Amino acid sequence: MATLLIRHRVRDYARWKAAFDAHAAERAAAGSLGGRVFRDGDDPEDVVVILEWDDLDRARDFAEREDLAPIMEGAGVLGEPEFLFLADVDRPGC
Repeated sequence: MATLLIRHRVRDYARWKAAFDAHAAERAAAGSLGGRVFRDGDDPEDVVVILEWDDLDRARDFAEREDLAPIMEGAGVLGEPEFLFLADVDRPGC
């Protein structure tokens, strides 16, 4: 299992979330198994998305797609998003 963590600022959360939800089928087709969305408790326009992926290389391919940047810009993402590609190595009990 692999995880793609995305952090970015958004102009308007509701607008961004609608665009994110509309892009679900494309993520799934690229290997995303779903995930979670978080907002910073002190800055609700700071968004973190954690997506589980079937394969780390497929997650990387998705994040590097040429059509992703204009989609994110249209959704109101401000600046460059931060992408972290994480390999699952342990699941401690607590």
